[in-house]
Amino acid sequence: MKGSTTFLLAALALLCVCGPAGGEDNNEFFMDFLQTLLVGSPEELYEGPLGKYDVNADAKAALGELKSCIDGLQPMHKAELVKLLVQVLGSQDGA
Repeated sequence: MKGSTTFLLAALALLCVCGPAGGEDNNEFFMDFLQTLLVGSPEELYEGPLGKYDVNADAKAALGELKSCIDGLQPMHKAELVKLLVQVLGSQDGA
């Protein structure tokens, strides 16, 4: 599981640093992406936050693996990540 966690953190850090192309707000994209990754399906990722991007087969495979890692988390750990996301989203509303 340690390798999965490391992979997840690396992928999320890369997304934070690189962000999406274009004028979309990086924080908004990141939070939508993370929320969908935590509680959505891979299809929802491609239709939602990644909908306007051309996601190649290798990237889709990587996202599938990442989603699988998240889905493999113990329910209490996944719930804590969702709570953290809600907390972060709530703090952005006041900003």
